[in-house]
Parts: sequence; structure tokens; C-alpha cells
Amino acid sequence: MPPPGQTQLPDWDGLKLRVRTLISSHRVMIFSKSYCPYCNKVKELFRSMHVEYYALELDVTADGPSIQQVLAELTNQRTVPNVFVNGTHIGGCDSTYQAYHDGSLQKLLGDSQDAEPYDYDLIIIGGGSGGLACSKEAAALGKKVMVLDYVVPTPLGTSWGLGGTCVNVGCIPKKLMHQAALLGQALQDSRKYGWQYEQQVKHNWEIMVEAIQNYIGSLNWGYRVSLREKSVTYLNSYGEFIEPHKIKATNRKGQVSYHTAETFVLATGERPRYLGIPGDKEYCITSDDLFSLPYCPGKTLVVGASYVALECAGFLAGLGLDVTVMVRSILLRGFDQEMAEKVGAYMETHGVKFIRKFVPVILSLQIFIQVEQLEEGMPGRLKVTAKSTEGPEIFEEEYNTVLIAVGRDACTRNIGLETIGVKINEKNGKVPVNDEEQTNVPYVYAIGDILDGKLELTPVAIQAGKLLARRLYGGSSTKCDYINVPTTVFTPLEYGSCGLAEERAVEEYGKQNLEVYHSLFWPLEWTVPGRDNNTCYAKIICSKHDNNRVIGFHVLGPNAGEVTQGFAAAIKCGLTKELLDETIGIHPTCGEVFTTMDITKSSGQDITQRGC
Repeated sequence: MPPPGQTQLPDWDGLKLRVRTLISSHRVMIFSKSYCPYCNKVKELFRSMHVEYYALELDVTADGPSIQQVLAELTNQRTVPNVFVNGTHIGGCDSTYQAYHDGSLQKLLGDSQDAEPYDYDLIIIGGGSGGLACSKEAAALGKKVMVLDYVVPTPLGTSWGLGGTCVNVGCIPKKLMHQAALLGQALQDSRKYGWQYEQQVKHNWEIMVEAIQNYIGSLNWGYRVSLREKSVTYLNSYGEFIEPHKIKATNRKGQVSYHTAETFVLATGERPRYLGIPGDKEYCITSDDLFSLPYCPGKTLVVGASYVALECAGFLAGLGLDVTVMVRSILLRGFDQEMAEKVGAYMETHGVKFIRKFVPVILSLQIFIQVEQLEEGMPGRLKVTAKSTEGPEIFEEEYNTVLIAVGRDACTRNIGLETIGVKINEKNGKVPVNDEEQTNVPYVYAIGDILDGKLELTPVAIQAGKLLARRLYGGSSTKCDYINVPTTVFTPLEYGSCGLAEERAVEEYGKQNLEVYHSLFWPLEWTVPGRDNNTCYAKIICSKHDNNRVIGFHVLGPNAGEVTQGFAAAIKCGLTKELLDETIGIHPTCGEVFTTMDITKSSGQDITQRGC
């Protein structure tokens, strides 16, 4: 019988001969349809392998339906793509990729007969949290793994060891310096609790930095030992693709080596962005320099309103320094703006100055011939000139240190990705991937902060790295879940969140479909010193038409990270307002405020508290 829509019987014998001829005369034969995404994916695979193929598009061929019927009889496969390699039937998209991953495709192509085997099963470029997690998981599954990690020094020459941003110039030193500032506040509170001391209390920057760097050094060493124990090869070298499946590794001495692998993972992370104005790289520092700075930064201007900017400004002020934050537009872009403004307001009441709607345009070093400049490690003096974003006003002031924290750029533009065809977002340098962290080049994956449109958080990179290794080598199908990931901004008053910001929730659900419950609260620990009543704040955003499910969780208060972590698990499980109401709180804690919320924003009722 002819296929539906055909009135004339096809020449079946002629079609069978044609199909067999196509299969036998092409190294790679793909029976395809031009609009099929799976067909395009298979073609992309062979292109990435630099293997020529012939594709017959059945949807634009007059006898395409009949050819597809011949293929069904020949292979028992009715779908496209239908792939043949050197006369052997491979199958569809999934079968072709499976053959690629287990090496049978390369054998059929004849590549493995003449070419040298790969040096490694997996090479990971980047030794941060995600890269290390992926490498150790792959090694535990029996694979031969290499990790390359190289830190390009900052303009001021700052560099660090294995472990990436989080360990060396991010989460770890940031939280420790935040803790140092909190201890200063605790010392002030302690007098009200009966502690008496007459000696003047002051902070020693050098002692703090030395202790933090010693701890970080122990972590760097621990990571190297861990890699060695798991038989992961570690190179302190800069990795760059020079051809498919091959990289060049250059160490600090300029010595070059070459390595091949079947699969690659990009985990290169990000570095702070500079302003592109006169004097920024010569005289300013970034968070890459701050945590190992050998001298106290003194009077400091922080340029930017990112979480890095506010966290650094917060702990510097907490250590007793004169700190100003220069803001171009809004605080904590991407976060809930009500919470962001409360963060800024608290910082202002605790000594941090804010200059709104200004951007620096000129930075110049002012040299003063004074004795203190002869002391090693003392900061210099900088004159900052800034222009208003809303008018002709000019701002000028002198500072000891200018810290730039205006965002970060993905480290993807100088590692040879264009050589092997990996696509990046040209606007931000980030790498688009599918839901399995696979780039457009099938043997190259990416994890961590360089992913386009994904969260820039250490635990996310670790989770993605582990799960990727398990999918590649352990038979797992579990993918990283990027939804409802909790996070905390470690400003003087910590801000924890999970789920949607209120603005985003309104966009997605509509204001009329939401109920927002909120409350101020006063931590018991703050009552005796008598400080900051009705400053801490909590709110949840609920979807009315989904059983009042909690879609946004926000808390501003001490230990916000600890509070948020616990509730994040409940949100993953579908937490509702009713379940919160049924939960008995732990008294007296900050977290219990979420079990007693009964005032909605829409009611307009007063939420001030008169006790804990």
C-alpha cells in the first residue's frame, strides 16, 4: 500500500536500491527532516567531531514518505534522524549520542584505529568549587581526570591557591571578616550584659588578615591532597583549546604542555569588572585584593551596589573604618527591592554613608611627602571625582582606598572556545547550555558562574558538578535544580531569601493573585542592649490559587542564613501558609516569626513590635 496522500505506487525496488546506495556510499548518512531539532543535534555532533556527513531531508524530498517507509522496513525505526556510519545502522539521536559517549561511534568511524587514544577521560578547566566537585566525583566513578587551575594575577599582583573564588577571595574570607565586625558589635553589647573592661578596644587588621589567610592556606593544601588521594591530576596551568579535544596548558614559567580528553568541563568562574576609567586598575582594588590586603584600607570608597559591594562596605564599617558607598542606581539588583532598601537603611544608621546617582569618572593618585607614607603597608591617598547620573553636579573627595564592586565578568573569552566552536553570549561572555549543562559542542560542558541565565552561587556549582559527573559516568539521570535556591547577603544585618522577589512574583502571578504576609521583629539578644527595635523584618509571598503556597521567603535579621537554610527545604517540599501556621515555633528565636505571621500587606495593619 502507498503511504497516505500518495496515489501512485512507488517503485519499491528502486527506492530500496537508492537507500542502500546512499548508505553504502557515504561515511555518515543521516536521513533527516529539516525542521527536526533532534536531527540538528545529531548534525551538530558530527560537525563538532569534524566528520563530514550527508543528510537527506525527507520533508523536502518528493518521495520522502516512501523512503521513510523503506527505512522502517530496513531498520524497524520509523523516526528521524536515522543514522548510518560506514554502513552500520546507529539509530536515532539518543542512540547516536550513546554511541559517542561509549566510544563505539568513534570506532565505527575508524578514528580509534589510527589516532592516539585520549590522554584523559575528562579534563576540567577551573579548580573552583564546581570544578573540584566534578573532578572528584568522576574520579570516584573510575575515570581518568585532570584539573587545570590558574589564577591570572590582579593588576596589583594579587594571586591565590587552588579552590577558586569562594575559598580564596569570596564566601570564606567574606564571612570571616563579617564575623570580625559582628564581634565588635558584640563587645559593645556586652557592657549591658555586665561585662566590664577598661582597656580601650581596637581592631588590628594585620592580625585578622594573617589568621584568615592561614586558614585559607590550609584549605588550599587540603584540596591538593584530596585530588592526589583520588588520583586526579592537577596542573597549575592556564588551559586553552587549540583544536577539538585538545588543550594547551601554560604554567607560570611559560612552559607549555598539551593534553587531550574525550570530554571537557568549563568551570572557569568570573573575575571582578573594572570601570574602564583613568586610574581604576592602577590605583583601585577589588574583592580579589581586599581579603589579603597587607594593610588596613583606612577611609574607603566602595563603588557599586552589588551584594559584594554592600557586604564589604558593611564589615569594613563594622571594623571601625570610614566607609562610603557610591551607587549609580539601585541596591542589590535582582533581589527583592523592599528588602534591599531596608539593608541600605540599616547600614546608613550604623555609619555607612551612601552617595546616590553618581559614577566615578576620574581617579588620580595624590602624592604627599609625609612620614607615614614611608611606612611599609600604609595606604596612599586617592582623589575621586564623580559625576551625577541625573545632572551636572560633580563630587570630589579624598580616600585612602577605592574598592570597585560593580559586577563580575565570565572568564571565557581567552580560552580558545572559538577554536572548537563553543558559543558564548557575546554581551556577557557567559555560556548557554541545555538542561544537562551541555554546550552546543557535545563533548564540552559548563558549570558554575559562567552559565548564562543561571545562579552564581557556590553550592549550585558544587551540586551541578557532582550531578554532571554522575550522569556522564554513573548512569544517573538526575539534573541540577536551579529553582528555589536559597541565598544570603552577609551585610551587617543579614538578608536571607528563597524563591521569588516580590516584584518578580507580581510579574509572574499578578498582584491580585498574591498574598504577602509580613512582620517586624526584635531579636531577644538585642533587647538588653536596647538597640535596633523594629528593624528586623520578615515576609512571605503566597500564591492564592495554589493553596497559598510560599513562592517567596525573605528575612532580614541576625543569622539570616541559618534561618533561611531550614525553610528552604520546606519550600522545596511545597510549603504553604497553612503548614507554617501549623508549625510550632522554637521560642525565643528569630525563625519563629514565620510561624506566627497573621498580618498581610493588603490589610495595611501596623506591624511594629513592642517585645520579642
